[in-house]
Parts: sequence; C-alpha cells; structure tokens
Amino acid sequence: MDSQREYWIKNMVCSRCLKVIKQELEEIDVEVLSLELGKLTVRITTEIDKQIDLKIATVLHSNGFEIAKNEEEMIVENIKITLIELVTELPFHIKEKTSEHLSAQLHRDYKMLSKVFSKNENLTIEKYFIKLKVERAKELIQLQQHAFSDIAYLLDYSSVNHLSRQFKNITGWSMTDYKNGRSWERTFLDEII
Repeated sequence: MDSQREYWIKNMVCSRCLKVIKQELEEIDVEVLSLELGKLTVRITTEIDKQIDLKIATVLHSNGFEIAKNEEEMIVENIKITLIELVTELPFHIKEKTSEHLSAQLHRDYKMLSKVFSKNENLTIEKYFIKLKVERAKELIQLQQHAFSDIAYLLDYSSVNHLSRQFKNITGWSMTDYKNGRSWERTFLDEII
C-alpha cells in the first residue's frame, strides 16, 4: 500500500537547492510528490519504508542539508525561509512589523516563535534578520548598480545611516570601505548562523 511521508529540511533556502535535490532523489528512484523550500514530500511503499529514510538522508547530507528532527527545528527553518524570502525580493516593504509578518505567515504567536528560535540558534530573530539584510547589502554593493541610499531603500531601512550603522556593527567595515576594499567576503544565506 502506498502512502506519503513529509520531511522538513534544514538549510534549504534557494530554488537551485530544490532542483538539485529533486534530480538526485529521482535518480535513486525516490518518487518526489512535492518539494518546496524546507519541505519534501515523497511517496513510500511498505516494502521500502525503512530504506527510504536512509536514502533521503544520504542525498540531503551529501548536499549539505539535514532532516529536521523535531517540531522546534521545523519552526526555526520556517522562520529562516520566511525571512530569506523577504530579503530576496527587492524592494521589500512589508506593511506590518516583521514580528507580525512572521506570526501571520507561520500561524503562531510571535513570542513562541522568538523563544524557539533563540533557544535553537542562540541568536534573536531580529539579529538574524539584520545579518540577512547586511548580506544582501553586500551583494548589492558588489553589483555596483545602486547608491547606498538606494540600497537602504530596497532593504526597507528608514535611512542610509541606519543601514550604515548595522553594516558596520555586523561586518566591522563601513559600506564605503567594503566597496573600495574589494575583499568582498560574503556568507551564504543558509550559513548566516
């Protein structure tokens, strides 16, 4: 008898990740019913039920991903994915506070989300989101298509000074020094924490 199984995947934050994982799972005869950022659903049959977990874990691990082991890890991944999606689409301007946006998207109380995230990542949601925005600012600086004030606008900062302070606090560099230094160290969004 066929059924389906869901897996929550840690560190899966881009569409390229989806393509690679789906292709590799299909190559080992795992039937993917759906795959979205952080979540995989596959068809299983009773005779391969025990083997499928190992196959999937092996493919995920070889690509730098892990299966979330409990509900708290799934919540943390959903928070990360939601925030990464916000900084990916520019300009981003949400009409509500980030806390309200997360609560609405994840259908959970923000206090609970904040507590779970901080406990699992040793970092507040706010500090994580700032790090995401600074990484996105680094990318925009490297592209050299926008003035600093435009970058601040695209990332929904109230002013370029606000962005500049956060950029310096996170990187240790001013935005100008970063632009002129050309060392351009960046961190992948899924490796921010």
